[in-house]
Amino acid sequence: MPERDACHDEQRRRQDTLGSLKKSDKVVTTGGIVGTIADLSQDGRFVTLKVDDSTRIRFLRSAIHGLLEEKSEGSGN
Repeated sequence: MPERDACHDEQRRRQDTLGSLKKSDKVVTTGGIVGTIADLSQDGRFVTLKVDDSTRIRFLRSAIHGLLEEKSEGSGN
């Protein structure tokens, strides 16, 4: 059952990531929207992302896929 353990580990990492979100973190949503966390609701259910200078979108925290892993521009990817 190694597949099951790997799946459980991945779920655990995602839950840990969602629990540790904070302002200024760069994230990607499950729908592929990339933004910077501008605000977190007091109850922790909602995250407001700044996607450009004049646009902010409110999401359920569960809609955040994870932290954005930016690759260096010189890597060619």
